Amino acid sequence: MLIRRLPGLQDYAATLEAMRRFTDARDEDSLDELWLLEHPPVFTLGQAGRREHLLATGDIPVVQVDRGGQVTYHGPGQLVAYLLFDLRRAGIGVKRLVNMLEQTVIELLRDYGVDAERRDNAPGVYVAGAKIASLGLRVRNARSYHGLALNVAMELEPFDRINPCGYTGLAMTQLSEFVAGIGVTDVAGRLVDTLTRVFDLEPRWAR
Repeated sequence: MLIRRLPGLQDYAATLEAMRRFTDARDEDSLDELWLLEHPPVFTLGQAGRREHLLATGDIPVVQVDRGGQVTYHGPGQLVAYLLFDLRRAGIGVKRLVNMLEQTVIELLRDYGVDAERRDNAPGVYVAGAKIASLGLRVRNARSYHGLALNVAMELEPFDRINPCGYTGLAMTQLSEFVAGIGVTDVAGRLVDTLTRVFDLEPRWAR
């Protein structure tokens, strides 16, 4: 798996278009890729998302996207991991892929001494009832894009402007509430180590 750490704050729309281009152009020999990045403040609404879950977005833009799920927020201090993955080659289905992504986050948090869990019929990872990581995927021709967003050390207030993931009053949390001084850069490498272990893949960092 090729790992790309994209610098700075990456424009959401441009990143989405790049994922689509990659997915459409790849073939059976293309390496799977993992893109690690942060976005400037943006709300994203899934393909079946309901606008009633946008409560008071203010000056933060809203982008309609083609992933599953409802509305979520991305912003600085959140580690976003986009998984460009060939499910057919790996011999797994979408449900298994979601489970493996959740397991990656659960094991990563456990390494930091944080107990986390998944919930039935509510994809993502939760700590003491509050959501710390969101998942959303799109699969085209058995190849995935989009991925997961882990709250590390960010401003959580924008989540109050929406019903996160379509759930009224869902509490949100982040890793910095449990590990003082943690930042996205600290977590990125450990996420790669955990994900490639869970998926049984060999990481190769892009130059």
